[in-house]
Amino acid sequence: MAESNGAGKPRLQAFYESSVRGKLQQDFGFSSPMQIPRLEKVVINVGLGEASKNPKLLDGVVSELGQITGQKAVVTRAKKAISNFGLRENQPVGASVTLRRDRMWEFLDRLINVALPRVRDFRGVNTRSFDGRGNYTLGVKEQLIFPEIDYDKVEQVHGFDITIVTSTSKDDQALALLRELGMPFRGESPVQAMAGPQAEAA
Repeated sequence: MAESNGAGKPRLQAFYESSVRGKLQQDFGFSSPMQIPRLEKVVINVGLGEASKNPKLLDGVVSELGQITGQKAVVTRAKKAISNFGLRENQPVGASVTLRRDRMWEFLDRLINVALPRVRDFRGVNTRSFDGRGNYTLGVKEQLIFPEIDYDKVEQVHGFDITIVTSTSKDDQALALLRELGMPFRGESPVQAMAGPQAEAA
């Protein structure tokens, strides 16, 4: 798990409160602190088309999401039948986790400072992956970039989507928030906002 400060608060949250919040208020000229963009939740979703045919594979995904996030994943099921895909209503199709508060901050810290730098030939994440409503989704190709995953115990390499939901409805404000938190966007110099865990271990 990511480190916390002396008061037990996740360090990325402490950094947001001590530095990022004030900078965003100044940069955008917000008159009220309530206008300042903040993180609300992070949703991690794994789609697994073969889940119904291979329960062991689904169990592995649920277990891995638990290891990565520190929270039990829930199995997602088809809301309706789609005959063209051989999909039946209520059939398992993947797993997801919704993180809030401390676990959200701790996961995002590890994603930015530990997991993404482990991606082979990593050149940054796309700035165009906002949804027009202030939320950002990035795709991860392999769960193996998270050090919590034991390669020898992996049933199958799979990717997942990570959606970061913010309090703002404006993409430029959400981009500024994530940039200040250290999200390594493509084509930009990394924001050395805080020393990552890998620096501490060096």
